Amino acid sequence: MKNLTIPKDYVSALNLHDTQIAIKTVKDFFQNQISHHLNLSRVSAPLFVDPLSGLNDNLNGIERPVSFDIKEQNGRTAEVVQSLAKWKRYALKKYGFTIGEGIYTDMNAIRRDEDTDNIHSIFVDQWDWEKIIRREERNLETLKGIVNNVYKCLKNTEKYMAIQYDYIEEILPDEIFYITTEELAEIFPDNTPKEREYYIAKAKGAVCIMKIGDTLENGKPHDGRAPDYDDWSLNADIVVYYPVLDIALELSSMGIRVDKAALLSQLEKAGCQERAKLPYQQAVINEELPFTIGGGIGQSRICMFFLRKAHIGEVQSSLWPEDVVKECTENGIQLL
Repeated sequence: MKNLTIPKDYVSALNLHDTQIAIKTVKDFFQNQISHHLNLSRVSAPLFVDPLSGLNDNLNGIERPVSFDIKEQNGRTAEVVQSLAKWKRYALKKYGFTIGEGIYTDMNAIRRDEDTDNIHSIFVDQWDWEKIIRREERNLETLKGIVNNVYKCLKNTEKYMAIQYDYIEEILPDEIFYITTEELAEIFPDNTPKEREYYIAKAKGAVCIMKIGDTLENGKPHDGRAPDYDDWSLNADIVVYYPVLDIALELSSMGIRVDKAALLSQLEKAGCQERAKLPYQQAVINEELPFTIGGGIGQSRICMFFLRKAHIGEVQSSLWPEDVVKECTENGIQLL
């Protein structure tokens, strides 16, 4: 079956009714944790933006955003957000937040070009967050401090869920392991980036993979990153080993946002210098926006992880290929 893994002897510990209750339990607890430990206030966020604003996330640059025309506005085009990476930084200034304060929000997106599997869906739901830092805090020490706090929230949530549900055991290690993409390539030179992530995650349990997006010494990037939000030298993914599927599972991506120098450098490396003329990018170049750090945390991903589910469709409602639905039904995987 294409893009579908069926774990041997898999049986969900929760039926559909109890799964829905457990999803809310995970989300409520984790939201409170992340809000407290990162000093974040919940705000409302857009589902769609004007493509001419430069606010939409271009992701890897190949995904097609979902767009539609607005009848009332003479056919003006709007794009469903692919993430809120840029919007959040703008919002922090507009809403009057100050250094050390931040925001978080529900981000829902449609990734129509996504290759779906056990952990990927065309529907994306995550908590997008952003907080203001000082210029001098744009360094790896700040990044690691935030990663430690996010990881603490993950650990606390797992501990809480293990108390609520007898079948859940704590598997996250006490500490998260830090490594850069270049160091990872040196350790596993003959493997693909995804294979490297799997081997290091299985060995360490939880890893923070830093410096994603730039070209490595082997001539290839570890993974794609849009050039105009994360500083490629100051970003990171939190990846954990997930024994249910025997995979490396990314739970969160974050980074210190670009300043003028990083933005112009990365736009040139990505071959899209024309984006520098867009309103958002101009605001960065003219230093009209605060210096920030931010990221996204997959809501369905953490629900899947903490509830020990085999498929992301067990914790979110989406559309799946008919053959996948059939195979899941035959093997006790209950898609919502």
